[in-house]
Amino acid sequence: MKKIVIAGFLACCLLLPAAAGYADETKSSALNNTELAPNARSAILLDADTGTVIYEKNSHDKLPPASITKIMTMLLTMEAIKDGRLKWSDKVRASEHAASMGGSQIFLEPGEEMTVEEMLKGVAMASGNDASVALAEKIAGSEQDFVKMMNAKAEELGMKDTHFANCNGLPAENHYSSAHDIAVMSRELLQYDGITKYTGAYQDYLRKDSEKPFWLVNTNKLVRFYAGADGLKTGYTSEAKFCLSATAMRDGLRTVAVVLGAPDTKTRNEEISKMFDYAFSQYVMHPVYKKGEMLGTVKISKGSQPELQLQAEQDYRVLVKKGGDSSQFRHELTLPESIKAPVAQGQVIGKLSVYQGDHLVKEFELKSASDISKAGFWKLFKRTTGKLFHVDS
Repeated sequence: MKKIVIAGFLACCLLLPAAAGYADETKSSALNNTELAPNARSAILLDADTGTVIYEKNSHDKLPPASITKIMTMLLTMEAIKDGRLKWSDKVRASEHAASMGGSQIFLEPGEEMTVEEMLKGVAMASGNDASVALAEKIAGSEQDFVKMMNAKAEELGMKDTHFANCNGLPAENHYSSAHDIAVMSRELLQYDGITKYTGAYQDYLRKDSEKPFWLVNTNKLVRFYAGADGLKTGYTSEAKFCLSATAMRDGLRTVAVVLGAPDTKTRNEEISKMFDYAFSQYVMHPVYKKGEMLGTVKISKGSQPELQLQAEQDYRVLVKKGGDSSQFRHELTLPESIKAPVAQGQVIGKLSVYQGDHLVKEFELKSASDISKAGFWKLFKRTTGKLFHVDS
């Protein structure tokens, strides 16, 4: 298939030090002289938009994740809501098994009902082990089957350092993850815009209409004390020590920072804050295309419509370092001249590549925004005759 490569130079120049690295989800930027998380067993810092790694330390070590596990539980909950398998207002009944969970909990009684939204609050803010199991049973029928879904999702996301044995992170054999994989699933959870409404709230209440409302206080104190922080999940067990996957956003740059195995809460929060400070002081997001901008047109052979117009389905941006030598960026759109119908919504059509000099900074997949079916005989006949006689069809 013939390819058309459309190259364009970005209008402005950015300051970029020669030593600064660029990365995709699998490559790390250079940060050799700065130790941002000296007391953690493992850590990683990246921008949530492109997945560019800014800093990492033992990021693929397989370690107990404690309650950070619940990020996957929340992810599958949000996915079920998006797919229509679950509604915010659906009632979730706590089983004997769910109510028996120890550790952090919202003290569900067997048979007690709460809405999906209330249960999610209990997970996101109070790290409720009981609420996590109740949601798991609602979605999959049993916690065991939900754990299978968790591991399947981990495999889908390329989380090679991870295996789940439960949905809440309580100590269990063969239950582990890594800072890298936790950052991956954190980025995926952040695709759901509404999640930070819950992970970023400092306090709320459950059982508001009862005589004894349950006061929720977020276990992640950074959402109150670090400007721009709005999630995601803390964790602690005696084996895992103090863990946190955190996110913060300033000036259009959203970061994800993960610390595993910190010795105490204060150190954990300080090292996350230090990583955030470094990212916001040293990096900036540079726009390539804004959401909705026209990217190009591809002919659809024998399709119900003759061509597909590709628009930016998101803001396409790259992470660049502030200061240094000026360098010029360029981007290339690689699209086929034509493709055969049918075309499925979400089907990858081409790619957008961003370069700094000859160095590839980032590649974005370009996908069809809609389904395009095959055209029927009569439609194709009218289209052909229309071309012959210059008649619109």
